Amino acid sequence: MLVLFCWVIAIPPFVALMIFSLETLLGATPLKAKSYPGAMPTTRILIPAHNEAGTIETTLARLTSIVADDVRLLVVADNCSDLTAKIVRQAGHEVIERFDSDNRGKGFALAFGIDHLRPNPPACVIIFDADCESDAASIAALAKASVAGNRVVQASYILQPDLAASPKVQISNFAFWIKNVVRQRGGHRLGSAAVLVGTGMAFPWNVIANAPLATSEIVEDLALSVHLTRSGHPPTYVQHALVKSVAATEQATLDQRTRWETGFLAIARSFGFRALWEGIATGNRKLFQLGLHLLVPPLALLLMLSLTITVAVGVGASITGQWGAFIALGLALAVAMAAVLINWMIAGRSWLGVQALLSLPLYLLWKIPVYLGIVKREEVVWKRTERASNLLEDRAE
Repeated sequence: MLVLFCWVIAIPPFVALMIFSLETLLGATPLKAKSYPGAMPTTRILIPAHNEAGTIETTLARLTSIVADDVRLLVVADNCSDLTAKIVRQAGHEVIERFDSDNRGKGFALAFGIDHLRPNPPACVIIFDADCESDAASIAALAKASVAGNRVVQASYILQPDLAASPKVQISNFAFWIKNVVRQRGGHRLGSAAVLVGTGMAFPWNVIANAPLATSEIVEDLALSVHLTRSGHPPTYVQHALVKSVAATEQATLDQRTRWETGFLAIARSFGFRALWEGIATGNRKLFQLGLHLLVPPLALLLMLSLTITVAVGVGASITGQWGAFIALGLALAVAMAAVLINWMIAGRSWLGVQALLSLPLYLLWKIPVYLGIVKREEVVWKRTERASNLLEDRAE
């Protein structure tokens, strides 16, 4: 009976580790660059902004070179109590204001912006966070790929490397890169749907016009990924379109990761196995593969659970003398950690220094309160992330 129990508890992390390892090993090297010829389609860059007076001016300045006759900005000043809307107007860009204290969050702001565009819709809508930056070539690649293929497209979204940041922030930024770039590349090579990450997302109008945006989900991008893949519009990853932002402060990093991981696990519980079943029943391979992706917890939680269960299985094996489950799980864990190390050696050192890498055990301890809160079902709500670049006091009226 104890042998059976060891196998039962070893199988879930074994499966998750193998999926993670396959994605990260296949994603260790860049994808082949693609060109997107043809004229630039009419494009609106839709920017939801909540009290972004401290950063929106810089964001707009960086986007100035991108704006042209066919590419314009629309900022949704959502429940703002600062000068966000005024700053956007002074910069010469279109801004609409939304005030609804009962329906708060990015999804409602996006739906408000799309409704504003309906009378004169563009060919493409690119969703862009107010604290991000990009370049004209990336925006053109997103818009052309989206309209030409009538598909949803996700850019590479990274945090700017900062080896002067604390080890906790460096490790979190590295995990962010693994999630948003490495695993996306691996999934692309497997023929999987891309996972939307909230910014740098391009939509053809016929898709975004009917998308269920007005939601209070704290990871509305992941929920939208599931919906689009189920409805026959699986997102595609375009690696060479780049969007980046400044890393958050240490406390903001913890808050941000708490929100994202709580939301991810909620979506995974609701749609993970359902996506697997529906993918099999309908022959939707991309939906099935997305279900597999949802079975893999965030990296820190995956390592923490795998290590804990490996120790537990090892204790059981020492009692029964049956080491099969322990060896299988131990090998899967070793492969996963080797995959992470390979990616770190290839390109990850830009985000994670050697000393910070050695602090990984302390980082896992730092995350324990996050996971205890998830177990206790503590409520997590959306709020603007404080980044190192916007710690200056917001300007007042």
